[in-house]
Amino acid sequence: MISIELTKRFKKIVRETGREEEVSATLRLVRDGFGNPHLHVGLSIRKLGKSLYECRTSLAWRLIFEAQKGVLTFDFAGDHDQVLNYLRGHL
Repeated sequence: MISIELTKRFKKIVRETGREEEVSATLRLVRDGFGNPHLHVGLSIRKLGKSLYECRTSLAWRLIFEAQKGVLTFDFAGDHDQVLNYLRGHL
């Protein structure tokens, strides 16, 4: 089974935006469906780099995570422009 880790930055962003419930539901879906390409489309999982992925909680909000063997580490969340800014320093 895949485990989920959340960075301090990720937790802070989610808490400050009041999206805990929405993010929690998405994290469960990603944990249960990651590694099954047919479910990736329904979960809006997209590969961004070697081990970097994004998924959406809604049309406007995205979660960025790194996938390592058995662990998904969520590090950032935000809208399209915020994610682009974040990715400039990570790709």
